[in-house]
Amino acid sequence: MTNDISIKDFRMRLAEIADRVEKGEAFRVIRHSKPVFMVMKINENVDEIEEWETVVDFTEGGKTTGMPIDDAIDMMDRISS
Repeated sequence: MTNDISIKDFRMRLAEIADRVEKGEAFRVIRHSKPVFMVMKINENVDEIEEWETVVDFTEGGKTTGMPIDDAIDMMDRISS
């Protein structure tokens, strides 16, 4: 059975929802009166490589390029002057 929940309630009760999902419940999250996504337990027997696509992998420390925040602020100050 799928339970409907507003996105606000989902955010506020995330830990509780996660516990219930682990026990087998599923939730359809509603935003602006329309279903947006489903939350359900992953089938532990499914090979994740075949079923899931990695969009962003944060396990390797994330982004390796960029600039220090102080440099970014200095650049924004120069642009706005």
